[in-house]
Amino acid sequence: MTFSALLDANVLVPVALADTLLAAAEQELYRPLWSGRILAETRRAILRVHPHLDPSRVDARLHAMNDAFEDALVQDWEPLMAGIQLGADPNDRHVVAAALRGGAEAVATANVRDFPAQAMRALGLHAVSPDDFLLDLADLDERAMVRAIWNQAKAKARPPRTPTEILDSLTAAGVPAFAQRMRHTVG
Repeated sequence: MTFSALLDANVLVPVALADTLLAAAEQELYRPLWSGRILAETRRAILRVHPHLDPSRVDARLHAMNDAFEDALVQDWEPLMAGIQLGADPNDRHVVAAALRGGAEAVATANVRDFPAQAMRALGLHAVSPDDFLLDLADLDERAMVRAIWNQAKAKARPPRTPTEILDSLTAAGVPAFAQRMRHTVG
């Protein structure tokens, strides 16, 4: 059984990054988790970044994620929030609560600093940047990550994308070390 990781909204907003994280999950490198609240935050952020997008397209994407990963949507996490202490900023308690309820080992987030290591360790969790998370997955099974990148490129039809273009998008999306490493193996 693979480990579980909760994906924070900020790693689901950049399409290239979200697609790579989901492609890695399709390769069974890990089990992705999220909550309805995280998906709502993702939706709001995508529409804020891309106001020209039709909201129904964003909704369709989020719905497709839930369909593709039937056990990813964590529910009934709300009662756990009261007992979670993250320091001065309690805004991310819902992320930790969903991670705990879903049985995650890690929280993949672009805001690692919002999840103090000591507080997370006490809960049996750790926060990891998307770059480090993808590098860890590549360490687990580099060939599966290569397949994930190739599958991601094949899935792009409008416009078509090469694996190199996917890696360029990943660099822009904030995972430059992972993209650089994969350039040496994707071909």
